Parts: sequence; structure tokens; C-alpha cells
Amino acid sequence: MPTSKSQPVSVSPGRRVWLRFKQNRRGYWSLIIFSVLFAISMIAELVSNDKPLVARYNGELVFPIVANYSEKKFGGDFDSPADFLDPFIQDQFRKDGNWAVYPLNHYRFDTLNYFAKSPNPAPPSTQNWLGTDDRGRDVFARLLYGFRISILFGLALTFTGVLLGLITGALQGYFAGRTDLLFQRFMEIWGSMPELYLLIIFASIFDPSIALLLILLSLFGWMGLSDYVRADFLRNRNLEYVQAARAMGLSNRQIIWRHILPNSLTPVVTFLPFRMSGAILALTSLDFLGLGVPPSTPSLGELLAQGKNNLDAWWIALSTFVVLTVMLLLLTNIGDALRNSLDVRRKS
Repeated sequence: MPTSKSQPVSVSPGRRVWLRFKQNRRGYWSLIIFSVLFAISMIAELVSNDKPLVARYNGELVFPIVANYSEKKFGGDFDSPADFLDPFIQDQFRKDGNWAVYPLNHYRFDTLNYFAKSPNPAPPSTQNWLGTDDRGRDVFARLLYGFRISILFGLALTFTGVLLGLITGALQGYFAGRTDLLFQRFMEIWGSMPELYLLIIFASIFDPSIALLLILLSLFGWMGLSDYVRADFLRNRNLEYVQAARAMGLSNRQIIWRHILPNSLTPVVTFLPFRMSGAILALTSLDFLGLGVPPSTPSLGELLAQGKNNLDAWWIALSTFVVLTVMLLLLTNIGDALRNSLDVRRKS
């Protein structure tokens, strides 16, 4: 009987890259762990908060996590917002028919526990899993919220840097000649600007904010990627498919967007995890020096500074160091796996 030969199954380029990425177990599991940690940090208010998620008091369902209630609402004497860590308020929820569902950790990043039994900074305990800082704020809560701010800041800075790097690199590489020469001279002058001094000057003039940091760091963060995009465009601009597109009458914008850019995205994609790591380190360093976000904002750099100033409170510096190390290690593993999966010389 004739034997039928199985036909090779065609795999799209995108799926081929994903299959190569999954073969790198370290990078694949790093991506999963990082995604889970980031997802948890995005719902930090449901995980670590000083207000109950839902409560029942005198037959009425209340949602303190989304609405503010006064102390009088729960049998107190004042119109001020209720402190749900107050033993009196907690006793009210233990009475017949009353109950409250608290988050796993009973503290927000700015919660001051006025009923703590230990002086601050307090070591790890059943109440504060990773202890408290020198102001009595829960270290675990500040790490959780600070992790979210670091990742979101890194994503925003990476996006702006990639966007500016793509635009400037594409213009230099495609038009070349005088355009490339003028851009290169501009980048040499702009790159010699003292970035740290500018940050110090602007920090003394304006109130510190995440938006100000994002704008200032974005002014300098695009140059590294621009060089890689420029090199790819310089190589691709004279290839046959680009010359054919010009002969067909396509505009420069169409040639750049439809033909050259898709073939020049490999260094861009590979650059992303490492750019995020650099952005997170930049934010942490500036916060450590006191030039970053406002003091009330949860920050990994501010916790490191507290650890330096309170060497006896070892839990502050140690826990922050572990979070930073794990975060950057995961991003590095993802970047390495992504770079290997995009390497066309590797066999699938």
C-alpha cells in the first residue's frame, strides 16, 4: 500500500519566536513569575490596605475600601474618618451579626499604626510581616506599592525612549547624508549634557513629581536605542526590496513604515527588558539621593535610604534589596531569552 508522507506544518514567524522563547525555560518562567508579581501589585489595594474590603454593621453592608465612613457610623464619638485599626472599631465588628473582611495585610503604604506595641522601626512580627520603617509604616505594604510604581515608571520611560529612538534613528538611517550628520553632531552635544546636574537644578526649582522625572529622563533615554535603529536603517535602505518600493512610487513614509521598520524591530524588542531595568535603577538611585518622587510616595530607593540610616533595622535594607534583585534578575532573564529567540541564526 502507498504510504503517505506527512507534510511539514508551516509556522508563522511570530509563533516561531514564541516557541524559541518557551524553549528557554529560565526566561519563560521568569516571564510568568514577573507577570504574576506585576498583576498582584496592580491590585495592591485589595491585598494590602488599612480598610476592610466589605463589612456588615447593624444589618447594613458597607464597603470601606471604596467609600469613606466616619467614626460615628460604627458607634464612635467623632465625625473624623474611622480608623479601622482602632481596637474599638474592630471590637464593634465582633459583636453579634457584625463582621468585616480585611485584606491579607492590614496596612496601606502610608498607614501609621498608632496602636503598635513596639517602637519604630519595629522588627518583623505577625502584625507587620517585614517590620516597619522609622516612621511606623509597614515595610511590606511600601514594597508592594513601590514595586508597582517602579514597574509603571519603567514601562512609561521605556515607551517614550523607544518612541523617540525609533523616530530619530529612522530619520538618520533612511535619509543619511546631511540629515544623519546633523543628528549625530546634535546627539554628541546633547549626550555631553550633565544629566545629574540638570536633575538637581530642576529638583530645586520645581516640586518633585513622577511626571517631572519622566520628562527629564526621557530627554536623554532615547539615544542608546537610536544608534541601533539608525544602523539597521542604514543597512536596509539600499537593499533590493527598498529600491523596488521606490521604483513603484511609494512615498518615504510608506517605505519607512511598511518595509524598513518591520525588518528593523529586532534590536528594539531586545532592548525593551534592559531599558526597563535601567529605568527602574535610575528611579531607585534618584529616590535614594532624595531627588526622585515626593517623600510620601512609596519608593524602593527611599526604603534603601532608610536602611542606610538605620543599620540596626536590618529588615528594611534586606527586604528592599531582595525585591530589587529579584525584579532585575527576572527582567534580565526575559531579555536574554528574547534576544536568543530573535536570533535568526538559531535553529528552531
